[in-house]
Amino acid sequence: MKRIVLCGSMKLKEKIFEIEKYLKNKGYEVVSPKEFRVEMKRIDLSKMHFDEIANENTDIVLVVNVTKNGIDNYIGPSTFTEIAMAVYFNKKIYLLNDIYESYREELEGWNVIPLKGNLENV
Repeated sequence: MKRIVLCGSMKLKEKIFEIEKYLKNKGYEVVSPKEFRVEMKRIDLSKMHFDEIANENTDIVLVVNVTKNGIDNYIGPSTFTEIAMAVYFNKKIYLLNDIYESYREELEGWNVIPLKGNLENV
C-alpha cells in the first residue's frame, strides 16, 4: 500500500480532509498535517510533518494547491518548504492542480507533477 503525505495551507483543511477521505477509500495510507488536530507550537508541528515526509515508508507527497485569496494554484512558504524537503528525500511529488506561477522554475526543475484536479493520476 502506498503512503501519501498531504501538504497545504491550514486554511484549506476541509479540502485536505476531503482528499484524505477519497485517497483512503482508494486504499492509500494517508497522513494529513497535524496542525489540524493538535494544539502545539508551530515549530514542533512543522518538524512532525517534516518527519512524515522524510519517513522511509512515504512514497508520495501530494500538495493541495487551490485558489487562495484570488491566487490560482497557491503554494505558501511553509508548503514550499515541505516540497523542498520531499525533493531532498527523493519523494514523488504531485500538485493537486497546476503549477503555481511564482515557483514555476523550481517546481518544474524538481519534476513536480501537476494533476490538474485529477486524483486518478496519483
